[in-house]
Amino acid sequence: MSSTPLAPIVKWVGGKRQLLPEISKRLPNDLGTYFEPFVGGGAVLLATQPETAVVSDLNYELVNLYRVARDNPTGLLELARSYPNEPDFYYELRGLDRDEVAFWALTPLQRAARMWFLNRTGFNGMYRVNSQGYQNVPFGRYKNPSFDEANLFAVSEYLQGVEILHSDYKDAVFSAVAGDFVYFDPPYDPVSPTATFTAYSSDGFTRESQRELMELCVSLDERGVRFMLSNSNTDFIRDLYSGFNVHIVEARRAINSVGSKRGAVEEVLVTNYGKGEV
Repeated sequence: MSSTPLAPIVKWVGGKRQLLPEISKRLPNDLGTYFEPFVGGGAVLLATQPETAVVSDLNYELVNLYRVARDNPTGLLELARSYPNEPDFYYELRGLDRDEVAFWALTPLQRAARMWFLNRTGFNGMYRVNSQGYQNVPFGRYKNPSFDEANLFAVSEYLQGVEILHSDYKDAVFSAVAGDFVYFDPPYDPVSPTATFTAYSSDGFTRESQRELMELCVSLDERGVRFMLSNSNTDFIRDLYSGFNVHIVEARRAINSVGSKRGAVEEVLVTNYGKGEV
């Protein structure tokens, strides 16, 4: 594991940069092969930089961005920086996903640059799609959006040894064996009836989905695979994982359209190993 953390190249709702101290101190000393099936912004991966890693996400555009960042960072940087930081262009670029033929005519590089540009210039750094799967974040009006060249190339170098999959979380950890480690960061259980914003996918992650994930954790535990899972501190999640170690921690909500709602919130970290086993 590296002592020089890298920063995520995308802003991501539910990103784990604010929770990294709590996560890091609970990681096993030896990770074996590291798996992260809901990679999102990849904050834990990039802070930890395990030698052998398999990451995955259901968001194909995110997976494509990581692959292009790994394989062609120069092209990605040059194309994203060539786009004008203007609302008309932003909405034109954002609207490409409404035309399936035009969208899939884009090259992987063009799709990656589109996603990166929209992420860095969209309002509050959000990635969000509506029920049809179309991006709908408004223009952010940033004077100087950041495309961190040094960090991009450092991330690209690290990703050379990372397997990047576009797959369901169950398939992503299929090859995990005893001694390996899995970090799960699924869509969170809503803390209230109105807190259902999952932000990056048009597919809902229901409480039945949460139960299926817990059953997979039981299976991994039986196989000798260590795991950590983050989620909301709700009665449902605490009860669901009552057979494991449930740690209540504080995190800061860094991305929210309402400034007053950005602050400390309680979350849980679930592990199937204790302090003496890390």
